[in-house]
Amino acid sequence: MDNNKLKTMDPFMLLSIVNMKLRDFYSNLDDYCEDIGVDKELLKERLLTVGYKYDGETNSFVSL
Repeated sequence: MDNNKLKTMDPFMLLSIVNMKLRDFYSNLDDYCEDIGVDKELLKERLLTVGYKYDGETNSFVSL
């Protein structure tokens, strides 16, 4: 995934993919974003548009 794909992908599909990857493979959002080469703030902003924010305690995006 790259930043352009992140901007155009259906946000709920993006949410599902990101939360699955965080749950199964990464201990935090920083590691995930660095590994796949996407801008963390862009990802957070994109998911915020559909009412989700990153929660470090659960290592997932959760509904506001």
